[in-house]
Amino acid sequence: MTVEPAGEQALDSSRRPAPTNRTRRALSEVKSHLRRSAVRLVGFVLAAYLVLRLIPTLNEALTSLKRVSWGWVVGAIVLEVLSETGFVVSWRRIVDPDRVLQRDGRGWRMDQRVAWAQLGGGLVVPGGSLGGMGVGGWILHRFGMPTEQIAERQFNLSFLNTAVDALALVLFGVGLATGIFAGEDRLLLTLLPAAVAACGIAAALWIVPRASTYATRLQTKHAKVARAITTLADAVNDTERVLFHRGGLRTVLGAVAYLGFDLLILWLALLAVHAHPTPGFAIVVMAYIIGALGGSLPLPASIGTIGGIAGMLIVYGVHHNPAVAAVLLHQAIGLLVPLAGGAIAYVIIRHELGPVPIGAHDGSG
Repeated sequence: MTVEPAGEQALDSSRRPAPTNRTRRALSEVKSHLRRSAVRLVGFVLAAYLVLRLIPTLNEALTSLKRVSWGWVVGAIVLEVLSETGFVVSWRRIVDPDRVLQRDGRGWRMDQRVAWAQLGGGLVVPGGSLGGMGVGGWILHRFGMPTEQIAERQFNLSFLNTAVDALALVLFGVGLATGIFAGEDRLLLTLLPAAVAACGIAAALWIVPRASTYATRLQTKHAKVARAITTLADAVNDTERVLFHRGGLRTVLGAVAYLGFDLLILWLALLAVHAHPTPGFAIVVMAYIIGALGGSLPLPASIGTIGGIAGMLIVYGVHHNPAVAAVLLHQAIGLLVPLAGGAIAYVIIRHELGPVPIGAHDGSG
């Protein structure tokens, strides 16, 4: 843990820099997002309970959830905090390496707090990580970061996380297909996803050195395709710079932790609800990454993610009821921790910057 300088600790509220109008608007909007996220979490829990209660075939799933111990829930929350902390580490080094968020007397850890606010506020927007990126971009823009720069860096962060997902699919898919990992030997469910992920990685790497040539050729007739190729090439190049730049290893480890601890929670959730047969960790990796693609659909209350992951677990041999129960448990933890972390980050920001009048603005809309 880094210790704040004594001078900063001694700074009382009367000496803190007054928050700018831009900062006031940003904090007001963060608070609004967090409030709606809390309502969404309550709605998610209520809807999940009613569905499990009213549909007879899911009663066993509800029974499985009731048997989960509080000790397991506490442990899962700790793992989720570690997962989200991994995201924050990567976010800080990719989205705000120039420390824009520390300007105007906002504090030396403002980037961490805005990252947590993005995690918490993103829960209210459908579309998985894309929704979170939109909320984060809105907050960053309100704090003064140029829109173009926000879009580029948020995409770079998303690309890094996607690359980690793809590499995990290749590693565990090939491992299952070759028998290194036990649990599944059908090539359709092991080698095929690994091959698709590997082809995606290879295509991205192949396009990069030729991106400028292709973009120039396509610019006239297919401007959007040319722009997409250029954006992809820039993301790959920026990711390479992150890997070989000072602190690059920590950035990548943050992305690995973000995925890895989340996978571990889902695996332990299957054990907690007494899934039978209990899938191996490699199966959980495959089902989670493929099924989470459903989270990109613009559906409320994480329905796309829940249906996608639970469906893939069933495809990989997990029984219906424990698969649904485990995914609901996993998603509930995944909603609770970012919301709590985002709310805490907001309170700390308000404390460090001093009182921020509700609804304060500079007249710019």
